[in-house]
Amino acid sequence: MSGEPGLRLVPSYDGPDVDALVGRVARGDAQAFESLYDELSASVYGLARRVVRDPARAEDVTQDVFLEVWRKAARFDAALGRAKTWVMTIAHRRAVDAVRRNEAARRSDGRATPEEVSHDEPVERVIRAEEQGAVRECLETLTELQLESVRLAYFNGYTYSEVASLLDKPLPTIKTRMRDGLIRLRDCLEGTR
Repeated sequence: MSGEPGLRLVPSYDGPDVDALVGRVARGDAQAFESLYDELSASVYGLARRVVRDPARAEDVTQDVFLEVWRKAARFDAALGRAKTWVMTIAHRRAVDAVRRNEAARRSDGRATPEEVSHDEPVERVIRAEEQGAVRECLETLTELQLESVRLAYFNGYTYSEVASLLDKPLPTIKTRMRDGLIRLRDCLEGTR
């Protein structure tokens, strides 16, 4: 097969070692930071875009994430997990914070009157805790592969192909498990309301 004209073997590209890059960033290596940005910015932006929906806000979140990574790289502990997971966790938190700030700004932009101020904050906390408990219970109904796929894609921001690679499963299998898992979650959560 190697003798056929026009065909050549291309070695697979695994990309740079993100853990090593974060270690170098922790020591103030600007070139490593550029490489880290090149390697992860698309994933960070994609996650932010899914959470905040607005492309401009997603860009702001992405910038905030990498500023935080630059400032806090020395705090990364490889014993607790992979660097990419750490960065994606920061991205998810920043995106959720951006959504919350946006909601708070909308509520406080002059539309709120003293009568609208909620005095039921403890009740809201209880409701939120119950909802989180329901989500946890529903997650427990998933198969191991469904649960791991959903966690990697929705909590860590990996794409379906990255999930397939991480779990060493074919992409169609991951897509099917994700679809089935999300349907099961939806049905379970609708049953708890």
